[in-house]
Amino acid sequence: MQRAAAIVHCGPALGARFTQYTAELERGGMLGPSRGQRFLYLVEGEAAVEISGLHHYITPGAYAYLPEGCRHSVIARAEARMAVIEKEYESLTDYERPVPLVSYESSIPAAPLMDDEALQVRRLLSDDPCFDFAVNTMTYQPGASLSMVEIHVMEHGLLMLEGEGIYRLGDSWYAVQAGDFIWMRSFCPQWFGALGKSPAKYLIYKDANRG
Repeated sequence: MQRAAAIVHCGPALGARFTQYTAELERGGMLGPSRGQRFLYLVEGEAAVEISGLHHYITPGAYAYLPEGCRHSVIARAEARMAVIEKEYESLTDYERPVPLVSYESSIPAAPLMDDEALQVRRLLSDDPCFDFAVNTMTYQPGASLSMVEIHVMEHGLLMLEGEGIYRLGDSWYAVQAGDFIWMRSFCPQWFGALGKSPAKYLIYKDANRG
């Protein structure tokens, strides 16, 4: 990294099977190549994502998936802040590796979770088994909540993007707001409800499509 700082939220040293950090870049700051896969979501500012000589200029709400071995760089065109997820790729027999992707969250149709119109999900990566993880945004209207306490094999990295709410982790309850991060180990009981007068939204990672 050049003219940039990484605020590391979780990684293998903590027990996570992926690394997630917030990158804060000065104008002209740069992320260099990644050893594994990289996913980034631009929270603030402007940036250029260069992939094999092709430049994509992005603004807040844009995201990029950069597969393992993909030659790329990320350069801030103004002060920028982005969520970055990195993970070694787990290949799957009979499936091609995923290809690079640059898109915008707003281009993905929102769908209600379990028919609850007050809780909308956007799936930023395809559910194609070539991907070994998923990243979604989830938006809750004030007072909306998950319909159950979840316990499952997937681990999560969660970054609050907007609003506030209450998160249950195990037997503890935590007030959370925009800017907060949560790492959830596999089989951690979890539940969220939105509080306040404006919608709550978070970006959430989970491992997927692998045993």
